[in-house]
Amino acid sequence: MLIFAVESSCDETSLCLMKSNGEVLSHKIASQEIHNNFGGVVPELASRSHLLNLQSLYKKCLTESGINPRDIDIFCSTCGPGLIGCLLVGSTFVKSLSIGFQKPFYAINHLEAHILSPTINNKIIFPYLCLLLTGGHTQIYLVNGVDNYSLLGETKDDALGEAFDKVAKLLNLPYPGGPAIEEIAKNGSIKSVSLPHPLEKSNTLDFSFSGIKTAVNLYVKNNIINQKIKNNIAASFQHKVTEILKHKITLCFNKFNNVKIEQLAIVGGVGSNKYIFAELKKMCSNNNVEIILPPKDMFSDNAAMIAWTCIQKLSLKNFQEGLHFKNDPRLRVGIKK
Repeated sequence: MLIFAVESSCDETSLCLMKSNGEVLSHKIASQEIHNNFGGVVPELASRSHLLNLQSLYKKCLTESGINPRDIDIFCSTCGPGLIGCLLVGSTFVKSLSIGFQKPFYAINHLEAHILSPTINNKIIFPYLCLLLTGGHTQIYLVNGVDNYSLLGETKDDALGEAFDKVAKLLNLPYPGGPAIEEIAKNGSIKSVSLPHPLEKSNTLDFSFSGIKTAVNLYVKNNIINQKIKNNIAASFQHKVTEILKHKITLCFNKFNNVKIEQLAIVGGVGSNKYIFAELKKMCSNNNVEIILPPKDMFSDNAAMIAWTCIQKLSLKNFQEGLHFKNDPRLRVGIKK
């Protein structure tokens, strides 16, 4: 069985052709550099860029894989959450192909795809904890199996990726902010700038990052900023948000002391941050928990995770065709808290 997938929820246009055993025949990702000029994603420009990228990437995908599009068995795309214009562009493109070739179309949840991305390259032990860190979401899930998720906590304001971008903008660093902050933080001191730890005294598994961003903003306004200061702010910020993540995961371990948790999955674009990974790995090692990650090209928004999720959902035999599924920019995953 051949699956064709498109991911277009935000500022990456991605297409993938995958076999039902997970073998990738072609996987293309085009990042939209136009947003660098604005320090963040401009929805209208993102939608237009998807329109420009889809046709060329589609041809490249077919050429690289050697696949005749008539031989594709399943078409799928991200239908939420995300920017509504971007979702519409991608899903309309794929729905048109499915209608033209008279093949089924399936709507995929972008967040569920991130959650399941480590299952393609790891031996999974259910249940596992999943720490989802993207530009738009920061969440913790207990994953009991495919289509069986419990949301344990999520951000009440800014997502972690969004906080990285906003702090980077305050420091006049390029977009996206995560890699830029990670790079200059190597030359800074993690204890040089005092930053708050929101919800530290609470047992909630929810997150809050807007207060840290505000603290950085005030520090920048009240000090003369040179490169050394920038390095210190970046290091202190990165360290503080990592401490918050460690604190929440520790609360999870304590909360589920009667449930054997052997794995922690870190997914989403922010999960590729090497400092965050190293610190979480130390903490997990002390708790005899294995950290699992998706393949390197499945951290950021990508179509391979969309195709893989479609395959996993189809294996349950209760996944309904979604040709009439309406794109939902606030689409949720699984069980409510």
